[in-house]
Amino acid sequence: MLAAHVLARHLDSVTVVERDALPDEPRHRKGTPQARHGHILWSEGAGIVENLLPGTSEELLAVGARKLRFQTDLVTLTSHGWQHRFPPRQFGLMCTRPLLDWTVRRRILAGGRITLRERTEVLELAGDGRRVTGVGLRDIDSGVRETLEADLVVDASGRGSRVRRWLTGLGLPAVEEDVVDVGMAYASRMYRAPEGATELFPAVNVAADHRERKPGRFGVVYPQEDGQWMVTLSCTRGGQLPTREEDFLAYTDTLRDPLVKDLISQVEPLTPVSASRLGINRRLYPERLAHWPDGLVVLGDSLAVFNPIYGHGMSAAARGAAALDEQLSRPFGPGAAHRAQRAISAAVDDPWIMAASKDIAFVNCRNNATDPRLTGGATARQTFADLVAGRSIRSPEVSDVVTDVMSMTSPQSTLGSSDFMALLHSDGMRPDLAEPPLSQEEMDLVGLRPRSAVGARGAVAR
Repeated sequence: MLAAHVLARHLDSVTVVERDALPDEPRHRKGTPQARHGHILWSEGAGIVENLLPGTSEELLAVGARKLRFQTDLVTLTSHGWQHRFPPRQFGLMCTRPLLDWTVRRRILAGGRITLRERTEVLELAGDGRRVTGVGLRDIDSGVRETLEADLVVDASGRGSRVRRWLTGLGLPAVEEDVVDVGMAYASRMYRAPEGATELFPAVNVAADHRERKPGRFGVVYPQEDGQWMVTLSCTRGGQLPTREEDFLAYTDTLRDPLVKDLISQVEPLTPVSASRLGINRRLYPERLAHWPDGLVVLGDSLAVFNPIYGHGMSAAARGAAALDEQLSRPFGPGAAHRAQRAISAAVDDPWIMAASKDIAFVNCRNNATDPRLTGGATARQTFADLVAGRSIRSPEVSDVVTDVMSMTSPQSTLGSSDFMALLHSDGMRPDLAEPPLSQEEMDLVGLRPRSAVGARGAVAR
């Protein structure tokens, strides 16, 4: 929908073709199965949305979204230990996906100039290998088919996009594709949080350690609107995802720390368990085609999808929309669609390499990528990544740089700069933390007590 808003800023009329009947309130729908799991809009993505739709962040916060300041509002066990809660550097907006979608969609449609065609599917691209002139449609309810003509077609249909097949149907070569599949699977459930916890208690993340050379298991507790916690348990291939309610709590015993279990064992579950296996990293390279048809661009999940555990999907889509906005502000004649596609593809490079390079460190990962950064030299690459991970949890300066990169505010290349290399080898490291860095007030809020008589920074269930 953000792409439609961008088009409406530059074109006379815009038609959005949508398979679902969109709800008139924040509600789950069939076309977004991943919406039942946690989502975060990093500060880079939130800034883009705010620039395109001023007031969106304020409205989201007003209806219950949480603004998490990194690293202050996060308690996380990384692969290398507990992260110190350094002063905030970046932030993320956290709420349910239906609330975010509904808020953004309502604001965009209120501006007019956008026609919404619901319960309609795209069957094919109209035109030929030189120019796309529209799309072939089918009304899902009546079965009636038609061709919708357009000067510019934007494929933002998501991870199920058939654009590769459509393009070969126009006589073009197959679009190159990279896939890194760690077999990530997710199971999520909503819980009633203790009073005040969604505003005053940090988000919790217990991550796996790839160095253990066994399937990774993860657990998070994220604040949501309406006084609820979203609890997501996940695993890499072979980790035995808990898809039944009776297995959900027991699975937390297999995490590297009991904090997630301590938090949810005494609170009320509100929903069944929702499971998903949509954790693949996949990237298309349409910009590499020697001849790209005028009148077509591909963005969002149609272009690249990432393991959702890193939270980059929505911000990457926002970056693509911003790149399209910039391209449409220039003359858009012959060859402009190819130019725009190159800019949009460049916008997904950082989140792609961050997610894919982390996933290939786990056992049982299937790496079918030709990206040279993901093939060969694995030992040296992982040694450097482990060095960065170990230093960033204990050094505020290193953590600041890593947080800027994770939020996509700074490019991935920053981690290879001479300034960052100097930081990695500087003094000033904090000591390792033996327990979760929680204050006494935070523990009291959720009914936890110190794990030991000395050092009341950890927590167990009372």
